Amino acid sequence: MSPITWFAIYMTIWWTVLFAVLPLGTRSYYDAGVTPPAGVDPGVPMNPNLKRKFITTTWVSAIVFVLLFVTFHFHLIRLPDLPAAA
Repeated sequence: MSPITWFAIYMTIWWTVLFAVLPLGTRSYYDAGVTPPAGVDPGVPMNPNLKRKFITTTWVSAIVFVLLFVTFHFHLIRLPDLPAAA
Protein backbone atom coordinates (compact mmCIF):
# COMPACT_ATOMS: atom_id res chain seq x y z
CA MET A 1 0.00 0.00 0.00
CA SER A 2 1.12 3.52 -0.66
CA PRO A 3 2.10 6.00 2.08
CA ILE A 4 -1.01 8.06 1.30
CA THR A 5 -3.19 5.03 2.01
CA TRP A 6 -1.40 4.40 5.31
CA PHE A 7 -1.81 8.07 6.25
CA ALA A 8 -5.54 7.86 5.48
CA ILE A 9 -5.79 4.73 7.65
CA TYR A 10 -3.95 6.50 10.50
CA MET A 11 -6.26 9.52 10.29
CA THR A 12 -9.31 7.25 10.35
CA ILE A 13 -7.94 5.53 13.47
CA TRP A 14 -7.11 8.92 15.02
CA TRP A 15 -10.64 10.29 14.61
CA THR A 16 -12.19 7.06 15.89
CA VAL A 17 -9.97 7.11 18.98
CA LEU A 18 -10.66 10.83 19.51
CA PHE A 19 -14.41 10.21 19.77
CA ALA A 20 -13.72 7.36 22.20
CA VAL A 21 -11.42 9.53 24.36
CA LEU A 22 -13.48 12.75 24.42
CA PRO A 23 -15.99 11.73 27.12
CA LEU A 24 -13.36 10.28 29.46
CA GLY A 25 -12.70 12.21 32.65
CA THR A 26 -15.11 15.07 32.03
CA ARG A 27 -17.51 16.50 34.59
CA SER A 28 -20.39 18.68 33.53
CA TYR A 29 -21.74 21.57 35.54
CA TYR A 30 -24.73 19.38 36.35
CA ASP A 31 -22.59 16.47 37.61
CA ALA A 32 -20.51 18.81 39.76
CA GLY A 33 -23.58 20.53 41.20
CA VAL A 34 -22.33 23.94 40.06
CA THR A 35 -24.60 26.58 38.56
CA PRO A 36 -23.35 27.28 35.03
CA PRO A 37 -22.76 30.84 33.79
CA ALA A 38 -25.63 32.54 31.98
CA GLY A 39 -26.31 31.06 28.55
CA VAL A 40 -24.33 27.85 29.17
CA ASP A 41 -26.00 24.44 29.06
CA PRO A 42 -25.62 22.45 32.31
CA GLY A 43 -24.39 19.42 30.32
CA VAL A 44 -21.31 21.24 29.02
CA PRO A 45 -18.01 19.96 30.48
CA MET A 46 -16.48 22.31 33.03
CA ASN A 47 -12.92 21.65 31.84
CA PRO A 48 -12.70 19.50 28.68
CA ASN A 49 -8.84 19.18 28.75
CA LEU A 50 -8.69 19.11 24.94
CA LYS A 51 -4.89 19.43 24.68
CA ARG A 52 -4.40 16.40 26.94
CA LYS A 53 -7.04 14.44 25.01
CA PHE A 54 -5.41 15.25 21.65
CA ILE A 55 -2.05 14.02 22.99
CA THR A 56 -3.66 10.85 24.39
CA THR A 57 -5.48 10.29 21.10
CA THR A 58 -2.24 10.63 19.14
CA TRP A 59 -0.24 8.07 21.11
CA VAL A 60 -3.12 5.57 21.38
CA SER A 61 -3.70 5.90 17.63
CA ALA A 62 0.01 5.41 16.96
CA ILE A 63 0.01 2.16 18.96
CA VAL A 64 -3.08 0.85 17.15
CA PHE A 65 -1.62 1.90 13.79
CA VAL A 66 1.72 0.19 14.44
CA LEU A 67 -0.07 -3.02 15.42
CA LEU A 68 -2.13 -2.87 12.24
CA PHE A 69 0.90 -2.05 10.09
CA VAL A 70 2.98 -4.90 11.55
CA THR A 71 0.08 -7.30 11.09
CA PHE A 72 -0.22 -6.54 7.39
CA HIS A 73 3.48 -5.97 6.68
CA PHE A 74 4.51 -9.38 8.04
CA HIS A 75 1.42 -11.08 6.58
CA LEU A 76 0.12 -12.23 9.93
CA ILE A 77 -3.32 -11.65 8.42
CA ARG A 78 -3.57 -11.35 4.66
CA LEU A 79 -6.34 -9.26 3.14
CA PRO A 80 -7.48 -12.04 0.73
CA ASP A 81 -7.89 -14.37 3.73
CA LEU A 82 -10.47 -12.12 5.38
CA PRO A 83 -14.06 -13.26 4.82
CA ALA A 84 -16.03 -11.34 2.24
CA ALA A 85 -19.20 -9.49 3.18
CA ALA A 86 -22.38 -11.28 2.22
